[in-house]
Order: sequence, then C-alpha cells, then structure tokens
Amino acid sequence: MSVLGNEGMAIAPGVVETIVSLAAKEVPGVESVGRPSKELIHSVLHRNNTQGVTINVNEDETISVDVHISARAGLSLPDVADQVRTSIHDAVLSQVGLEVASVEVYVEAVRFVD
Repeated sequence: MSVLGNEGMAIAPGVVETIVSLAAKEVPGVESVGRPSKELIHSVLHRNNTQGVTINVNEDETISVDVHISARAGLSLPDVADQVRTSIHDAVLSQVGLEVASVEVYVEAVRFVD
C-alpha cells in the first residue's frame, strides 16, 4: 500500500496499520493481533507489532482491512469479531478520517487464560 491521502494530509500505511492493531487489541477477548507462529519473534524485534494487519485501498478511496487475531477461549468468537470490526471502523474514521469499507477478522488461535 502506498501513502494514503485525506483532506490535504498524507498518511503513511504504517500509521493506519498501527491504529488498526491498537483498536483490535482494545476489544475484550482479543489476546493479540498477528499470526501465532510469528507473533513472539516479531514482538521481540519490533516495538509496534502490526504483523497480521493488511490494508488495501479501494477504487472509491475507502479501505479494506484484514486482521488476524488470537482470541480468549470461552467467548463467542462471532461477537468478538463483530466488536473488532466496530472498533477498527470507529478508530480509523475518527483518527484519520478514512472510511472503512470492510474488515475481515481471521481468528488464528484460541488461548486459554488463567
């Protein structure tokens, strides 16, 4: 993805990826964002983990988001995914003014928490 533009402001792709990642992590039941096998290594090497987030710019200048999460066991995964979609949509719209056309949530793992 190249630099995004909105109302005379250039937005680096990493900024939107970070907003998406943080918005997903704020949802109760989301244990982490990213694919489990790469998650630990990447989080050690990189402070802002946006692994597992993909942003695509659509022809109508909206964006589509794919996000991979690990969820807490025992919760309704469809409910968690719906909350993730809403959180990401609201965060991106309010923080950078970009309209989110779709958010695809991929539950890569379920974690048991004590």
